Amino acid sequence: MSVFDFTTLSPDLILDGLESVGFYPDSGLLPLNSYENRVYQFHDEQKTKYVTKFYRPQRWSETQIREEHAFGFELAEDELPVVAPLKRDGESLFDFKGYHFAVYPCRGGRIFEVDNLDQLEWMGRFVGRIHARGAQQPFESRPGFNSEEFLHQAKQVIFNSGFVPDTLSNAFFTILDQVVALADEQYQPTNEIRLHGDCHAGNILWTDDGPHFVDLDDCRSGPAIQDLWMMLSGDRQQQLLQLDTMLMGYEEFFTFETDQLVLIESLRTMRIVNYMAWLCKRWQDPAFPRNFPWFNTEKYWEQQILMLKEQFSMLQQPPLSLVPGM
Repeated sequence: MSVFDFTTLSPDLILDGLESVGFYPDSGLLPLNSYENRVYQFHDEQKTKYVTKFYRPQRWSETQIREEHAFGFELAEDELPVVAPLKRDGESLFDFKGYHFAVYPCRGGRIFEVDNLDQLEWMGRFVGRIHARGAQQPFESRPGFNSEEFLHQAKQVIFNSGFVPDTLSNAFFTILDQVVALADEQYQPTNEIRLHGDCHAGNILWTDDGPHFVDLDDCRSGPAIQDLWMMLSGDRQQQLLQLDTMLMGYEEFFTFETDQLVLIESLRTMRIVNYMAWLCKRWQDPAFPRNFPWFNTEKYWEQQILMLKEQFSMLQQPPLSLVPGM
């Protein structure tokens, strides 16, 4: 099976796979918003709702997926509202005709409001508790955030794709080289722990009882700031207020190392460059041209040049500081 091939993942195969481990859908399969994997909601005869995730072949090894599940179970045992997979006969990762899949309880909610200070403080406590657990032991097989993968390899993927128009190639790769070099120089983490890894608003659902995470698919090792910076928005003063608010809750459970603030822009750069590379790598998957029609156009690459220039400027600015006047 090729790295990107979901063509054999038919509804019948999904239903047969679910039934093979004791889940009997009594509804259709409702596709959910996921491009890396294939995720569907269904309910059984008792109207209990579930979500099943069929993992993209060859993205993670079986050992790495099991480590993701184990981390989810650890957090659930600590009564953290992380949606961990369900087990059948002690097993949470299932295999059917070449696909690994898991089944989760369906948990709804509304989108986390990144500009809501009350919710930010709540999220700070939540992430602090996750990190307190994550720091107790390392991942054995899941990779960490690193500049080689997220900057240098990603840059090579973009170059090899041939997608950048010839008329823009020189301008694009000139600024990309500069951004990659500066971000690589600045990314020097000193303390890495197990993280959620992809802590953005879309992975956080809110109910009257508070927040819960619905996805640990991108959990990795890295600096704690990685799980905090993506919840910051607005100008510098707004971000400082948001960060200070989050840390009030965070430090009730885990100590934040303020020297990690210098890593924010290099981590942001890694996300920007890796996202471009991800689209290039996945473009042969039919779901991507359908859902990202703006990608791989001349206008798109023109916009990326401007964004990289802005990010190069941000990398040269003083980092956020919680000390007044700095």
